[in-house]
Amino acid sequence: MESPALSDLDWHIARAHLDWQVELGVTDAICDAPINRYELEARKPKTAAPAHPKPQAIQPGKVTEPEVDYVAIAKEQAARAQDLDGLKAALEAFEGCDLKKGARNTVLADGNPAARVMIIGEAPGRDEDIQGKPFVGRAGQLLDRMFAAINMGREAPLSKDAIYITNVMPWRPPQNREPTPQEMAMMVPFVQRHVQLVAPDVIVLMGNTPCQAVLGKRGITRMRGRWEEAWHKPILPMFHPAYLLRNPAAKREAWADLLELQAKLRSL
Repeated sequence: MESPALSDLDWHIARAHLDWQVELGVTDAICDAPINRYELEARKPKTAAPAHPKPQAIQPGKVTEPEVDYVAIAKEQAARAQDLDGLKAALEAFEGCDLKKGARNTVLADGNPAARVMIIGEAPGRDEDIQGKPFVGRAGQLLDRMFAAINMGREAPLSKDAIYITNVMPWRPPQNREPTPQEMAMMVPFVQRHVQLVAPDVIVLMGNTPCQAVLGKRGITRMRGRWEEAWHKPILPMFHPAYLLRNPAAKREAWADLLELQAKLRSL
């Protein structure tokens, strides 16, 4: 039976067959016609590299650009911010993070800056990028209902009942992907300065990304509901509302965490 042409084969299947043969130790391909290896020209031995290669001369006119330390620049720009407007201006002037180029808005915060509770989420999504506010999509609506259950919210007029919401990343990553460690490292100085300016009594970290940025570790399933401390503030990791939408059974743990937060505020 005539073999099908290569173009008729599925490329991925052909590649998988080739990889399988290589793993078995195949080193040569079989051609249609036999090859007399004795008639082939002997391979020339490789010339050994000199023990001390000569350094290559630098061509005139070519100067190596020093690598820019954007984390250090972020620290300098964040430290100069004297208020929230100054912090947003510093973020918008920061050129180290390419996410800003593809975002519609710089999403800084929402809620009452005088609130006792500061919530730090992960990054804006599509709705947040359009409106310029954090937590305004389905996850944000669930967040509002969660805190309304303990008589708190972003619209509360009194600071003791209010919440203030921000994200680690002020710009939406493409396709809502997780921020890279390099992107988070550049934003941490701005987040820390944000905390200093707002001066909340308690910080709530929602999801793995803020836990990585603030606490330097991940594992929200293990960490949630357990108090931590960073930047001289008590910190409570919680499930992100988006996770609760995908896993409704975890709402029981989220309710326990809200009660724990309420008890902590009463003790301070």
